[in-house]
Amino acid sequence: MARHPVVLVHGYSDRGESFKPWRDLLVARGWAPDEVRVCSYKTLTNEVTVKDLAEGFDRALRTQTGLGAGQPFDAVVHSTGMLVVRAWLTQYAGRRSRLKRLVGLAPATWGSPLAHKGRSWLGAIFKGNRDATDPDFMEAGDLVLDALELGSRFTWDLAHVDLLGGDVYYGPDASTPWVFVLCGIETYGGLRAIVNEPGMDGTVRWAGCALNTRKIALDLTRDPARPGAEGRAAIAPWTHLDSPLVPIAGVTHGTILSDPAAGGALVDLVVRALGVETRAEFDAWQADAAQRTAPARARLRDELGEWQQFVVRAVDERGDPIPDYHLQLVTKEDNAFREAERFGIAVHPYSTDPSFRCFHLDLRKLAPVDQGALRVRVMASSGSHLVTYTGFGSEKAGVATADGKWDAVLDISKVLAAGKLKLFFPFTTTLLELKLNREPTPLDPAAPPDVCSFIDPARPAPPRPVRVDPDRVEGGG
Repeated sequence: MARHPVVLVHGYSDRGESFKPWRDLLVARGWAPDEVRVCSYKTLTNEVTVKDLAEGFDRALRTQTGLGAGQPFDAVVHSTGMLVVRAWLTQYAGRRSRLKRLVGLAPATWGSPLAHKGRSWLGAIFKGNRDATDPDFMEAGDLVLDALELGSRFTWDLAHVDLLGGDVYYGPDASTPWVFVLCGIETYGGLRAIVNEPGMDGTVRWAGCALNTRKIALDLTRDPARPGAEGRAAIAPWTHLDSPLVPIAGVTHGTILSDPAAGGALVDLVVRALGVETRAEFDAWQADAAQRTAPARARLRDELGEWQQFVVRAVDERGDPIPDYHLQLVTKEDNAFREAERFGIAVHPYSTDPSFRCFHLDLRKLAPVDQGALRVRVMASSGSHLVTYTGFGSEKAGVATADGKWDAVLDISKVLAAGKLKLFFPFTTTLLELKLNREPTPLDPAAPPDVCSFIDPARPAPPRPVRVDPDRVEGGG
């Protein structure tokens, strides 16, 4: 095999020293000490973004590693290191052919459930910069944590470049890097167990590790020229090679770095990945990994869950965000609607722009779901009686309430069928862009919109209706 230098890139609030066990292992497996380069970068400062880190990585790569200009290399990344390297790759096309293999150890490909907690004062206490001599003392890296938050605009935009943009970044030959994703299936013990959630290794979600991402755009705006379901669903092109999650028993998000030997076949799999050169070798590696991690996969299936993540963005027909909404997935059975169990329970609105929402669900608990009877219940509020939301498939067409709330069941089964789309895949992330109408609408459907109307100056204006909020009236029922 053609052995290349290996660059090791750590994650948020960490240091390069954490990769020492892996550096020593690679040297023991035949790499020369100067062929294994350990990167260290700052995240605990509030002025630095992931894009800054990516360009800092490029500068350090050029000036400190001893690599020649354009010299090929491999990268082993942990957690946020995946976002740093992906952001680096997307800046210039030539970088894709330079990076030969990208190995993700518990990568934060789609962020972490802990990120929004790290932006709080409590997060600064436990994960923030604790060096009192540093001018960034007690900072927690707000801009990096913003990118790491579930459903963030950064991860949405980055995926539209390297996963969904049409250009091939992780393809079927050596002109782009081969990608391998491995993640522990154990969770934290002791005091750190307080952060454990189902479907994760203590820090990142299994469904949000792999690059296996799809996007479905559902245009449910009302348009007289397009009354039916045809053409309302579109799926972004799948431009990258399938690189599924490889579950590793025996390690958590932290011990996958500090104690890699506890991961059984983990070290062998990584070393073998760093030797893959052809599509046949890549396929053979995936088959071997599936066979060697079969017990871990069985634990996921039978005990820990088969999780999928949905990142939803809701916009109106003008592309403006819909910040106040809620979704439920329902099926229609015997003319009655049944909510798909747990779909709307684990949902996180992105704090900077809540039109982005991240949903997390165990597909085992959705079964059986008949996609031919699938509906989405949408509850959206404009916050004003002057405007409301509406959409195709709704039985409620443009009727506002006093506070602008709109609640309707949208039939997406025909939309999905028209686009020949399947909705559920375990250990993947699906982006769903939902487009609705935002319309000026009166409380009385027979009346002209309150927000704009024509008047007859010769006639006195009718008295405006008095709108009373019963919740604000003492004793109101």
